[in-house]
Amino acid sequence: MKKVILGFLTVFCLIHQLEASHGISLYNAPLKYTADFKNFDYVNPEAPKGGELKLSAINTFDSFNPFVVKGTPAAGLTPLYPSLLHATLSCRAHDEPFSDYGYVAESYEVDPQGLWITYTLRDNITFHDGSPITADDVIYTFKQLLEKGSPLYKAYYHSVKDVIKLDQKRVKFTFVDNTSKEQIMILGELPVLSKAYFEKKGFDNTSLEPPLGSGPYRIDGFESGQYVTYKRVQNWWGQNIPVNKGRYNFETIRFKYFKDLTVSFEAFKGHEYDFRHENSAKNWVRGYDFKAFLEGKVKKLEYKDKVPAAAQVLAFNTRRSIFSDLNVRKALTYAFDFEWLNKNLFYNIYERLPSYFSASDLESKGLISDAEKTILTPYKDELPSDIFEKPFELPTFKRQGDLRTNLIKAESLLRKAGWIVKDGVCINEKTGERFEFEILLADPSMEKAVQGFAQNLKKLGIKARLRVVDTPQYVQRTQNYDYDMIMVVLPQSISPGNEQRDFWSSASADQPGGRNYSGIKNKVIDELVEFVIDAETRGELVDRVNALDRVLLWNYYTLPLWFSSYDRYAYWNNIMMPAILPSYIFDMYALYASSGVSPDKVS
Repeated sequence: MKKVILGFLTVFCLIHQLEASHGISLYNAPLKYTADFKNFDYVNPEAPKGGELKLSAINTFDSFNPFVVKGTPAAGLTPLYPSLLHATLSCRAHDEPFSDYGYVAESYEVDPQGLWITYTLRDNITFHDGSPITADDVIYTFKQLLEKGSPLYKAYYHSVKDVIKLDQKRVKFTFVDNTSKEQIMILGELPVLSKAYFEKKGFDNTSLEPPLGSGPYRIDGFESGQYVTYKRVQNWWGQNIPVNKGRYNFETIRFKYFKDLTVSFEAFKGHEYDFRHENSAKNWVRGYDFKAFLEGKVKKLEYKDKVPAAAQVLAFNTRRSIFSDLNVRKALTYAFDFEWLNKNLFYNIYERLPSYFSASDLESKGLISDAEKTILTPYKDELPSDIFEKPFELPTFKRQGDLRTNLIKAESLLRKAGWIVKDGVCINEKTGERFEFEILLADPSMEKAVQGFAQNLKKLGIKARLRVVDTPQYVQRTQNYDYDMIMVVLPQSISPGNEQRDFWSSASADQPGGRNYSGIKNKVIDELVEFVIDAETRGELVDRVNALDRVLLWNYYTLPLWFSSYDRYAYWNNIMMPAILPSYIFDMYALYASSGVSPDKVS
């Protein structure tokens, strides 16, 4: 969140409901939508139903189970957008910082002290086979996710003490304490799965048998590595509730799979699919010169939201001894020439990533603030001294001679860590081991972006091998942390909370399938993560995230790459957008087939 000051804050709780409510918000922010709201402002409630939305996916899939580590789930099931197949307790409003409204749950009751929340389920809600959704299904789902699901669920729901059934329609979650103000909100993201179905089939089953769902679509057809098609559920119980009105408009949604992003873009130009999130700067600047675009049949949209920019980084795997020394990690940052890369490959579209929470008030900037100093002073002996004396700045390559200067600094840092250059080869001074490592990539288009880095490392006597693998192999190696260095994207929310454990905490470092890609085990960071989770006001959250960000940066666990201040989308003119777009998260499922508002009037 960039600039959010949300009301007057209470001491004991930030989410305060005295009676059953249709919605809840973090930091006691006023809800934008009243109890009688009909639909979100960023949808077209009169959008026609019907037609087909064709989307793209890369490589392949071998599972319809997105909840476990094993397998590669099909597109449409992952949490990038709400699942097409599985309904959740709540629905996040995309035009508010952090507010939830009822989806499977019709209302909420929240303890004023923040120690429990009760969800009351809607009447007449069912799974796709007509069986009712009950409190038993909610409880079953929660417990199975903790027991058999991806390790991230344990970190995410760490604060939950117990879940109990009050009756067939009401479920009560109690918390260990009330220190985490986010805990009440994130339970709303819980999908609701059928206890009867998954007890029979197995919760951790990763087959390609289409599972029973409760959401707006069911799986209608598929061929592994080729496509998966979802068909809208007729007379679905959720189609006219406020959070879904004007959404899920297409009769079918079809994801077509392509070998890589290059093939995918060529397919888009031939209208093999309708809507594209454009991640290639080259494509954006030079690729949209094909006939359909010039004739106005394809539109481009630059969408700027209010959330922190996703952090694209090269993560050092500190589980490997070669990257366990901070001086080594810092040295390698002096070999990455972002300025040349941005000018020659990226058409100056990107900015250098200065933070894990860039383009927001959560980003640590300049010299350490007084508030950050108060937080970090107790750990002064355990932190790099520069944190308290200098702003964090990445090396630049703007002037002639900067490359030579930076490589000299890199060589000096390597020498401090016990690495010397002998006969043009960087070796360990004690063991004679050569400094070489592999950079693991899943996207062939990124190979060129990393080649310059590898060439500069070669000047230091370091051998960096670039390895591009297919998606299944990449997923397997990532889940098992089988890499030296890896390019990853670390998405952040406007209100960081429990998910930070999965990114940075010692407990997640050795959990298969987690997101602590660098293998960070740092007691100071562990405590800072808990401080972030326990923040009681927005101001406290900002100060604590600033402090966490600063410590992460100065420890050089990753090599920060680049970010864009806006998202780039392209779409064919058979696809329409609502007149208003949300300010925080783009809602792909508010699109609809051509009719009504012209794309030229999108705001």
